[in-house]
Amino acid sequence: MKVLGLEFAPLFISTRRRLQTVAVMQAVATFLCGGVLCTALLISLLFTRLWPLVMIYAVWYIYDRNTPHSGGRRLQAMRNSKLWTYFRDFFPLKLVKTCDLDPNKNYLFACHPHGVLCVSHFGNFATEATGFSKLFPGIDPHLIVLDGHFQFPLYRDYIMGYGICGCNKNSLEYILKSKGQGNAACIAVGGALEALEAHPAHFTLNLAHKKGFIKSAIRTGASIVPVFSFGENEVYTQVSNPVGSRVRRLQTFLTTYLGFSPPLFHGRGVFNYTFGFLPYRRPITTVVGEPLEVKQNPDPSNEEINELHIRYVSALQNLFEANKKEFGVSEFHHLKFI
Repeated sequence: MKVLGLEFAPLFISTRRRLQTVAVMQAVATFLCGGVLCTALLISLLFTRLWPLVMIYAVWYIYDRNTPHSGGRRLQAMRNSKLWTYFRDFFPLKLVKTCDLDPNKNYLFACHPHGVLCVSHFGNFATEATGFSKLFPGIDPHLIVLDGHFQFPLYRDYIMGYGICGCNKNSLEYILKSKGQGNAACIAVGGALEALEAHPAHFTLNLAHKKGFIKSAIRTGASIVPVFSFGENEVYTQVSNPVGSRVRRLQTFLTTYLGFSPPLFHGRGVFNYTFGFLPYRRPITTVVGEPLEVKQNPDPSNEEINELHIRYVSALQNLFEANKKEFGVSEFHHLKFI
């Protein structure tokens, strides 16, 4: 039913679909507002009889400040929650492996594309919704996100429960070297600027000059695994922002100074299919490619980094080309690197 240009959802739909919508709604709301709301809650408690609890937490916050960069604090019950099966089925989201991974090795999963909100990367690697542990037994995934997420009290503890860790050299090298074997650091290497390229049927990746993850892999000897999510860019519509436009110049400026990108986007709403902040119900399939073996060198040269970067880009292109037809991508579409 359409009213004033909005297409409203049917009044009577299955309970399961309602639960799927609720699961995605809470995930998006938590990502967009969780940090601010948790901070506001603690500030408000300072003016109540519960203020001693805030002081105790402040001491804990300082004591625990390095945990996001030393492997995090995974709670398997949170990853296994039934909530995430509803989240998975909303799109639906699917994880596909192309080969087995040796649990006696460590891996750096380089995930593409970033998308607007990294929907597939969260669902696949921060939860067990798509069966990561069954597909890759003996491998513990750690989703890597911007350090800014861990500045918010309470929220930081919540996301660490999913095995999420901070994004810096020390964090990557702890997971891939100091934590033992059978670990995977999963990072959307395109970062904030790639989110600005997240348009449906666009496959532009911010990878041409991204070599920090290559250097970390060489320093730790971790194998690099190309990962591509077909459909990640389809679940939101972003305002047109071609390079050189006023919108893009403003977004790039804000990204430089804020550390995260401010894409102007919309999806569907809770009760309508036309406008809102929920993603559209569109399938996402994440394909995990074959690992590239890496020879460890604590102090890699530029030549080593560049050579592995070329190998990686080629492997990613091959993964995309080999799978694109099966997942609805036109033969005329190819990856573009900026």
